[in-house]
Amino acid sequence: MTSDPHRADLGKDPSRVSGMFDEVAPAYDRTNTVLSLGNDKLWRVATTRAIAPRPGQRILDLAAGTGASSVALAASGAEVVAADFSPGMIAEGERRHGGVKNLSFVEADATALPFEDDAFDAVTISFGLRNVNEPKKALAEMLRVTAPGGRLVICEFSHPRSPVFAGLYRFYNDRVLPVVARTMSSNAAAYDYLNESIRDWPDQTTLSAWLREAGWSTVAHRDLTFGIVALHRARKPLVAPVG
Repeated sequence: MTSDPHRADLGKDPSRVSGMFDEVAPAYDRTNTVLSLGNDKLWRVATTRAIAPRPGQRILDLAAGTGASSVALAASGAEVVAADFSPGMIAEGERRHGGVKNLSFVEADATALPFEDDAFDAVTISFGLRNVNEPKKALAEMLRVTAPGGRLVICEFSHPRSPVFAGLYRFYNDRVLPVVARTMSSNAAAYDYLNESIRDWPDQTTLSAWLREAGWSTVAHRDLTFGIVALHRARKPLVAPVG
């Protein structure tokens, strides 16, 4: 367990992770754009297209942070619930986007969602699943609240398949990212955790296996930016498995 009270560690204690995100909330989106070299916006567009929101749908956007991804979904006319377990992120999201039509903000734990069964046509989570201390439990909860036939879209950091690109990516994360984070963020230590959590997170194939294990069907993924990020997609079966 880290002794620094301003950052989480790989134990992913919910109160420490939540507190860390509370602290970085005001500058979070701007810092992410700089650290990702602008790719975060491209990843968000790819995720929105995979969700394919439509008017009349109800969509749960988990780990929504300040709601940047949720706003894009709500623009389609879908009813969007932006959920995050960081009160600071929710407060910042409401400050920025509280007046957006069809968008509401809810504080929620991904492992114990405060929603009824089959409540959403689609559930999505971007760059948040690896911060959950029990990700398999979260995948089961997402299945519970998704309507039969509904979709799940996960955008998460992953592992480049090319050894050469993987080496360059490690160099950037280990040497460049910490320097930029110290310049941009009010809590540079949080980005040390970011680095650790990316290295510790399973690869594309393993996460796909977790999805199937949780009960999701038609599981598929595609790499974005050479595998730095993977976009995972799945559906809730129309008929619950027997037994």
